[in-house]
Amino acid sequence: MSSPSPARTGSTPRPAPPDDTKLALLFIAPAALGFLVFLVWPTVRGIYLSFTRFNLLRPAEFVGVDNYTRMFADPVFWNALWVTLQYVVLNIGFQTILALVIAVMMQRLTQSTWLRGLILTPYLVSNVVAAMLFLWILDYQLGFGQVVLESIGLERIPFLGSADWAIPTIAFINTWRHVGYTALLIFAGLQTIPETVYEAARMDGSSEVSTFLRITVPLLRPILALGLIITVVGSFQVFDTVAVATQGGPVNATRVLQFYIYDLAFGRFQFGYASALSVALLLVLMAVTFVQYRLTRADSTDLD
Repeated sequence: MSSPSPARTGSTPRPAPPDDTKLALLFIAPAALGFLVFLVWPTVRGIYLSFTRFNLLRPAEFVGVDNYTRMFADPVFWNALWVTLQYVVLNIGFQTILALVIAVMMQRLTQSTWLRGLILTPYLVSNVVAAMLFLWILDYQLGFGQVVLESIGLERIPFLGSADWAIPTIAFINTWRHVGYTALLIFAGLQTIPETVYEAARMDGSSEVSTFLRITVPLLRPILALGLIITVVGSFQVFDTVAVATQGGPVNATRVLQFYIYDLAFGRFQFGYASALSVALLLVLMAVTFVQYRLTRADSTDLD
């Protein structure tokens, strides 16, 4: 007795799906090319230049670790690193707390799309424009902000002209610009928390503060960790606001590391030494990001 034909049993093999590898590589190629040309190659070139003496007027001269030895003995470098750390702590503190408050208020009071767009508006303003705006508002002689202070009985404050006020003021300016983006990021995280969790907490008699600290914050941990990593890396690279508002003054009070690197490279043409400081900044950012990632457990969530 003959076996049933494939046509009758429905066992005809299906054609293999088309191989889209070449098409995928074609779409990836522009981004990969840009990544290699504008990120990988400058990084490799910068690491090489950090071991040389180079000023554009003559070929790079290999000097080994002399630039790094100079860096460890450079008091301006250590001051720039300390000033940068102060700025990062203030900026992250202001930005995270304000963004969390704004996000929770949007979640509890209104989820208006128009309001979200309004909150995001400062983020659409460039750092240079924001710095120029607050430079005018906070000007000691003619600033509108100084007039407001006097109208409520306070003395004028040299926000950008005082060593004590300059870094907190720059941190506030950049907080104003970026807090909307961070708030919307946290707001998106709040949307992922099931309402049933809050209903269970209310049934157990949990207060608003207790619910926020014991439920909302732990469940937001991955989003908060992502926001912290993004904002910390961005804060370490602050440059525009300092370059426009204070130029590193008064007396190096706002000479952050990025501005010092720029001054060495394009002001003094010490590209080798500037590259060494850039490599040091890269290593600091890698270490900070790794520590943040491990401490915050950004790769896991309590919702699972």
